[in-house]
Amino acid sequence: MRSRKPISELPTHDVFNMPPYIGDQDLWKNDQVLQEWSSAMGGESHAEYFAEVGTVVGLDDTFEKARQANKNNPELQAFDRNGMRINHVEFHPAYHDLMDLAISNQLHNFAWHNEGREGHLGQSVLTYMFSQPEGGVMCPMAMTYSVVPSLRSAPQIEAEWMPRLLSKEYDPRDIPAKEKKGALIGMFMTEKQGGSDVRSNTTFAIPLGDNEGIGEDYLLTGHKFFCSAPMCDAFLVLANTEGKGISCFLVPRWQPDGTRNNLFIQRLKEKLGNHSNASSEIEFQDTFGTMVGDEGRGIKTIIEMVIGNRLYCAMSSAGIMRQALVQALHHTAHRSVFQKRLIQQPLMKNVLADMAIEVEGALALGLRVAHAMDNMNDPIEAAIARVGTAVAKYWNTKRCPSLVFEALECHGGPGYIEDSIMPRLYREAPLNSIWEGSGNVMGLDVLRAMTREPEAIKAFMMEVEKARGNNMYLDKALDELKIELEDNVSEEGNMRFVTERMALTLQGALLTNHAPQFVSEAFCQSRLGSYYLGSFGTLPSSCDFDKIIERAMVK
Repeated sequence: MRSRKPISELPTHDVFNMPPYIGDQDLWKNDQVLQEWSSAMGGESHAEYFAEVGTVVGLDDTFEKARQANKNNPELQAFDRNGMRINHVEFHPAYHDLMDLAISNQLHNFAWHNEGREGHLGQSVLTYMFSQPEGGVMCPMAMTYSVVPSLRSAPQIEAEWMPRLLSKEYDPRDIPAKEKKGALIGMFMTEKQGGSDVRSNTTFAIPLGDNEGIGEDYLLTGHKFFCSAPMCDAFLVLANTEGKGISCFLVPRWQPDGTRNNLFIQRLKEKLGNHSNASSEIEFQDTFGTMVGDEGRGIKTIIEMVIGNRLYCAMSSAGIMRQALVQALHHTAHRSVFQKRLIQQPLMKNVLADMAIEVEGALALGLRVAHAMDNMNDPIEAAIARVGTAVAKYWNTKRCPSLVFEALECHGGPGYIEDSIMPRLYREAPLNSIWEGSGNVMGLDVLRAMTREPEAIKAFMMEVEKARGNNMYLDKALDELKIELEDNVSEEGNMRFVTERMALTLQGALLTNHAPQFVSEAFCQSRLGSYYLGSFGTLPSSCDFDKIIERAMVK
């Protein structure tokens, strides 16, 4: 734990002009922008709960535990001391503390406790806040949240597992799920030879018993290349069934008879970041699994889980950006150079204001998609959710590394050393772009919507057209986007550009409809103008930097 009273009088000099520890952060009450956008998207009824969670998640103690969990990486214990295979991963105590904090505050199941009451919006707000101190713990949270729609395609499995997933108790014991106080579910999809191309998977499943066997239960054999959170209690796994193609299976860590399942962890990955979260390679050999959904329709079954994870990626990236901005604002507000606080220097003002606009745009984009997911009974909202998850996932995760880098640069050298939170945020920043489909996969997903689901594109355009007349730059962008969507249906190589324009146009529409004019004008003039190149600190001089920064400051 850091000293609360560091010594500033040293033998050779006094320490001054150095920012103080940031200390406790209230991630809800101190974030005016989050409060306003949550309310604008329909989450006002959850405000009291958000306030409770934001207080505890923002404690300095939570950030310190995140630091410890990332410094002390998980370790594989494939065998016990007697040589028995146990496939166990051991974590630092701080990781377990964070898992307990997350689960007790419903970071894995808030949406399902609040169905019909802006549950996905609430889930997204919680993700935004908790991703600020720690991303690794959020991986099992995201997968457990996202798995529910897939489980509902198998009512017997849903009936067995949902009570465990709805629990608010963290139970880290490696024992059969039926004996535990709560459970978590992950997913294993990709293999070495295919990556995102899961149709090339070679893992296969055969029915348990003779050819006229049970039909639901199978034995799987094969491998999976990226298996995060391998201590979850069960996993959705894709495997081939003879003659039917890819099917989806629920593979538990323990078999129904109480014996360990054949999940053989080969190694833990040494990753760029996300160190607290164990990511592994796993082999299956006659591994027990139960089919989820229809045989041969495994991709369709598991894509329901992928959609939720993509929303998570968008909101997690927005949360990481917010914390990077908070750190930059704190540093520049307390550091002087050339007789002024850094935050008062004109160039730094432009950088900070530009980052603040980016964070607000990312938050608005993610919460709008979450609102759509809460209203899937409305065909228009369902269509917006369908294409919006890909758009938001693409753009928020693309902007996150650039913004975190810029925030790190605001600190100078102190931001580059491991005593700072900035290196950990920087290492975490690229992950969400890779997980659940890279940028190219998102672009292809939007292309599929354009060619196979024109109603989704029509609904998207209806949404952004609501803002026509609000801003001349936005109106021009609307005209250009309409042409792109109509004329480039088959231009696969153009889909990153199209997806980016969709994201920026939707952000502009949301900001002009709901944000203060000094925010929306700055966003539209910079992002939708003729000369935008994506660099931070290039806002037009006509923008009100002071008001934008004040809006983003910790209150």
